[in-house]
Amino acid sequence: MEDVVSTPSGSSIAVAAGVSARPDDLRFHFARSGGPGGQNVNKVNSKSELRVRPENLIGMSGAAVHRLKVAQVNRMTVDGDLLIVADAERSQYANRVACMEKLRAFVEAAVKEPKIRRKTRPSAGARERRLDSKKAHSRIKAQRRSDDF
Repeated sequence: MEDVVSTPSGSSIAVAAGVSARPDDLRFHFARSGGPGGQNVNKVNSKSELRVRPENLIGMSGAAVHRLKVAQVNRMTVDGDLLIVADAERSQYANRVACMEKLRAFVEAAVKEPKIRRKTRPSAGARERRLDSKKAHSRIKAQRRSDDF
């Protein structure tokens, strides 16, 4: 899962296409996971928490960092860290991989530029066809009215 990319400042971990992070910037914490699991749950720290500052991700533009913060506002801590938690798996390693996959998905969504909506207007022919259709429908309804009385 952890692809190491060589950069001028040393090695970094690939987060998404064109985006990486220094190993020191990805801070993992482990805790005991809740839920069923028998005795194993009470003695193994398998829950994984990943904290990363969006500004420290290498290869993301300022606009992409802003989109990431806005999209994941509920996962942002008071300190400005993005907090990602995974505890679905039974092993610490699998939960760590799950955290990295979530981070990858969030970053890929933020890096993708949103399509700008441009206002469009119907053409003159389209307006004419719409009005002709309305007139025809009106004529049909008018004929029904005259037949009733």
